[in-house]
Amino acid sequence: QVDVAAMARLFGYVDVTDSGFIVAVLSIAFNPLFWNVVARWEHKTRVFSRVFGSPHVACYCLGAVILLLNCVRSHCFTEAMKSQPKLEVWDCHWTYYSGLAISAVGTLFVISSFLALGFTGTFLGDYFGILMEEKVTSFPFNILDNPMYWGSTAIYLGWSLMHASPAGLLLTAVVAISYTIAMLYEGPFTEEIYQQKQKGVKNK
Repeated sequence: QVDVAAMARLFGYVDVTDSGFIVAVLSIAFNPLFWNVVARWEHKTRVFSRVFGSPHVACYCLGAVILLLNCVRSHCFTEAMKSQPKLEVWDCHWTYYSGLAISAVGTLFVISSFLALGFTGTFLGDYFGILMEEKVTSFPFNILDNPMYWGSTAIYLGWSLMHASPAGLLLTAVVAISYTIAMLYEGPFTEEIYQQKQKGVKNK
């Protein structure tokens, strides 16, 4: 069972009205909203493929923008942590190295996911008509679904523990929620794209 009193004390360290915290929350929520809206618009209209003259170039450009936005998000996340108090009992070597280990595992999932999917597979290439031949089932996809998202969440969790930051933990929860919502939208839509591909192959 969750110790409600302990959770209340923990998040009593967090000033959710702080401007830096609010900016971090907005940046976390904006990123998956942005790439889902843009990618679905591209899938429906092919406008970016026409503008850039190639679906691959358009996908690379979107990927570059997503990477830039992720850097902005990470910066806002870090600044929000720095502006809020640490939890003294966590400000120790054990918590720091635990956070470091969690971040390392998250980084492993993110990098291995990228290597398994490639650039276009990672950055919504299927919405641009750049479809993979078959579903990726190698590591880390044989361990869990959506390892890129959960790996990224683990990095933020570890980063928060390394800074002994209750604000970081709360922001990590926001990251997990935003990714969960994104997965609810992306999963079925991606499956539909590949079902349409299979129908097209059968009709030939």
